[in-house]
Amino acid sequence: MRTAWFHCFSGVAGDMSMAALVDAGASIDEVRALCERLPLGGWALEAEATQRNGIGATRIHVIAEHTAVVRTAAHITGLVEEARLPERLRRRALATIAALAAAEGHIHRRPPEQVHFHEVGGVDAIIDIVGTCAALEVLDVDEIVVSPIANGIGMVRAAHGLLPVPAPAVVELLRGAPTYSLDIPTELTTPTGAALMAANASAFGPMPRLQIETSGFGAGTAELDDRPNLVQVIIGAAAGELVEGQPVVLLETNVDDLTGELIAHAVARLLDAGAHDAWATPILMKKGRPAHTISALADPAAADAVAAVLRTETGTLGVRGQLLQRWPGARTEDEVTVDGHPVRVKVAGGRVKVEHDDAARVARRVGRPLREVLLEAERAWFAANDTSDEPTVTELYPMGRLYQWDPHRHDQRPGHQPDRPSDHGHHHGHEHPHPGD
Repeated sequence: MRTAWFHCFSGVAGDMSMAALVDAGASIDEVRALCERLPLGGWALEAEATQRNGIGATRIHVIAEHTAVVRTAAHITGLVEEARLPERLRRRALATIAALAAAEGHIHRRPPEQVHFHEVGGVDAIIDIVGTCAALEVLDVDEIVVSPIANGIGMVRAAHGLLPVPAPAVVELLRGAPTYSLDIPTELTTPTGAALMAANASAFGPMPRLQIETSGFGAGTAELDDRPNLVQVIIGAAAGELVEGQPVVLLETNVDDLTGELIAHAVARLLDAGAHDAWATPILMKKGRPAHTISALADPAAADAVAAVLRTETGTLGVRGQLLQRWPGARTEDEVTVDGHPVRVKVAGGRVKVEHDDAARVARRVGRPLREVLLEAERAWFAANDTSDEPTVTELYPMGRLYQWDPHRHDQRPGHQPDRPSDHGHHHGHEHPHPGD
């Protein structure tokens, strides 16, 4: 999935967002060609190389014959719907227009369909909206993430007279989004820019984990004193599953005065307290003292309870911890029957793992070796699921077996081993072949 992150450190406007995408590699000719599908004449679209505070950027110019036309939201929506635009482009443009209409309707206390756009109704604003969505399409952007958006302060003159900065429409559009004001007496974020970000962003926040492919800067009109008037866009492929890691806490302590029995008991109690996993690792401490690190992995919500058990069961003076992420693989749980008793199995990626406690319980009840129950449960699952991927004993137990049980051979029951030359009391005049010969 291709993600675009917009860094709005100096605010955002419609032309700036389109310019940043063009600077990142979207062909202005392709963007223009998509905009020309609109049933709207009397305009031209040009891109210009420029600089802000020594940073190379692109500036977009929308040259229109009439820029102060009043249009309704329904009219602008009709223009987009009439054009033969790619579905994703069309959806983004319509979402932006709908967000603008809803914000203006809230401010003027009227239904969105009755809103009349002034500045936004101009040809240049319409091209800013469709052009930005077209540039996203040209760059094949699937997802948009936006940084906290900067605003200026003071007043700005609009069709209705002087308005506070941020403008009321901007405030309404950014409802629920992170935003802040800079001590700069000008409008940094316009309604069109706010609508493009608010309507199309899947998330707001810092740059997500990306494999960066391209980036660009879009320049605004004003020259600011203390910062470049730019919007930055960074585009790349989302870094796979790492984006969606689950937070976990690793808790540990070192002990050098516990017996093996006490360590085993502590590990069991940590699991009872809610740890995902717990284990002991032999270590060598200062002055050559042998010791163990007792570790537990737990959800943040269970970390206090697990840490308390770690302290009480080991008598340690302190517990250390660190916040990590984990990416558990998808798995399901199934159930099979062995000698009339249920045994749970975990299944992941075609591999099967029998629940050890279940198998051990069955083995004790029926008086069979645990290894027989484990293998029979595995084979039962593969048979029930009609798979041709039934593993061999070697695949299931790559370290080998002392006893390889075949459920179809009745002579292989507990206490009876397969024939070997030494079992007969005499030697044959030939050799028996063995695996590996």
